[in-house]
Amino acid sequence: MEASFEVTVQIAIAVFAGIGAQVLAAYLRVPSIVLLLLLGIVLGADGVGLLHPQLLGTGLEVIVALATAIILFEGGLNLDLRELGRVSLSLQLLVTLGTLITLLGGSMAAHWLGEFPWNIAFLYASIVVVTGPTVISPLLKQINVDRQVATLLEGEGVLIDPVGAILAFVVLDTIVNGDADPVNAIIGLIMRLGVGAAIGAAGGYFMSLIFKRANFLSSELKNLVVLAVLWSLFTLAQMIRSEAGVMTTVVAGIVFANSSVPEERSLRSFKGQLTTLGVSVLFILLAADLSIASVFALGWGSLWTVLVLMMVVRPINILLCTWNSDLNWRQKLFLSWVAPRGIVSASVASLFAILLTQRGINGGDAIKALVFLTIIMTVVCQGLTAGWVAKCLQITSQQAKGAVIVGCNPLSLLIARFFQERGENVVLIDTDPECVAQAEAQNIRIIASSALDGEVLAEAGLASMGTFLAMTSNGEVNFVLAERASEEFNPPRVLAVFPRDPQANGAANSKIQQAFVSDLAIKTWNEYVNDGRVKLGTTTLNASEFASQQGHIQDKIRAGVLVPLLVERAERLQILPANQDWEVGDRIIYLLHDPRPNLLKRLSGASQSTPLVLEKLPEVEERPLARLPQLSASEVPGI
Repeated sequence: MEASFEVTVQIAIAVFAGIGAQVLAAYLRVPSIVLLLLLGIVLGADGVGLLHPQLLGTGLEVIVALATAIILFEGGLNLDLRELGRVSLSLQLLVTLGTLITLLGGSMAAHWLGEFPWNIAFLYASIVVVTGPTVISPLLKQINVDRQVATLLEGEGVLIDPVGAILAFVVLDTIVNGDADPVNAIIGLIMRLGVGAAIGAAGGYFMSLIFKRANFLSSELKNLVVLAVLWSLFTLAQMIRSEAGVMTTVVAGIVFANSSVPEERSLRSFKGQLTTLGVSVLFILLAADLSIASVFALGWGSLWTVLVLMMVVRPINILLCTWNSDLNWRQKLFLSWVAPRGIVSASVASLFAILLTQRGINGGDAIKALVFLTIIMTVVCQGLTAGWVAKCLQITSQQAKGAVIVGCNPLSLLIARFFQERGENVVLIDTDPECVAQAEAQNIRIIASSALDGEVLAEAGLASMGTFLAMTSNGEVNFVLAERASEEFNPPRVLAVFPRDPQANGAANSKIQQAFVSDLAIKTWNEYVNDGRVKLGTTTLNASEFASQQGHIQDKIRAGVLVPLLVERAERLQILPANQDWEVGDRIIYLLHDPRPNLLKRLSGASQSTPLVLEKLPEVEERPLARLPQLSASEVPGI
């Protein structure tokens, strides 16, 4: 068999196995890296022997370098500077002080517990200071953790990768050249970070110009141009200063993503697919090249080294770096538990093993084995338990509070007051000066701008809110606003008032839910509230009468005289979707149409300014007698 065909077979097996692992992981809802590592080891020399990455020669290093560039660029694309601003101090400390804590703590553990010499111990610690965005991002999407925590973990994973990779190469350079001067090491680190950041910033701006001004190019061709420019920037940075390329790719992604580029979504999709392919192939190849015997040869000391890194060093890191933050103890505990290592650690360890062996320095294989042991333990232990831990700590995004409501009208003001009285953040968005004045008169925060602007939604704090509700008088606009909010901010609950069947417009397969009831006549109900032709009622569903209560309320909804607004369940207040399944114990808050003429109401002393009082209404609380066949619905009082 020719050598070229052998290489082709190896790549084909790696791609097929990697994508297969991704598909299986999606089906089983487990972190893909777990199956990638397992499958890579099974296919490698210590398994069935189908994969032999050494046949690729230096080509493996090329694949690692170019794939890492794409992975880090895609990570930079996903960083939102507006969200990072909320956790900027903690993030800065994690990337700086946190790196130092992990370096010192990891090296001491590797030396005293793993019995590695100090130089090799420091090299190991420098490799594992990074937390992999390729592991964290899919994990966070799967468990839907609180947005503030997710932003901090994603930001740490992306920004610490270039810092950690460059730090590792500085430590390696010190070991190989025998220069132990810390000043030179620090200068080398700063130079690589500075060169990489400068080239990345200029390159990211240049790529954004291509997307904005090169209108003669199709979106597909623009994506390929960006890929070509990215690899060129990476290579240029590497030529100027070794290992500066990793910083270049991250900064280029951040600058590009925050340049308001049109058609950016197509680039994100393209780069996301390349990242998935790159991660899949790299993990399969690197895991196949791992010697299981070398892992077992490390002994129990190395196992204790990793456990100390997970259970002692990481919590100390989080405690010190988030000391003055507004994170609560639950969020900090979750951050302390989740720090899986990923592809950057694996690729750097594999490369270092080759370089140390070539230089005749012992410890290369041992470092690689220890790094992979760290990856396996952190990914398996933390990746498989993160969802359970988040639920136990009650920090999943489904438990996020507060609401952003687009459209200031009598109904939205009423809902906003309920959230405000519960101590939850609520923000209204509208462009009508009269509506803005009404909200301000009730001390409800309102932004006088268009919700079509993502900056406005960010200013409203949608990234950390639990609910988005679009309830302007235009159903088409509401649906578009909800789609945009869902795509850009992904809040846990996205609702909109739109007078169409969800099945007819494709909303049934999206995250967007119809608010309150199907085909709500929002203009009519706003007029009812303005004219005082409504009562505000509450009903708690009990076990003995659950079916009859629910049926009676649904009858009134179908008759068009009742609109359920909110449900209180497990002491949490939420806006009711039209398709909500009610449960025993739910407290339903609703509006009931009171058709008495305005004249009669005024004669009885009522006025438009009379505030609505939440009460149990007899016509809803008490089940009516069976209707007589000869009476129409309009002749039965309260129905």
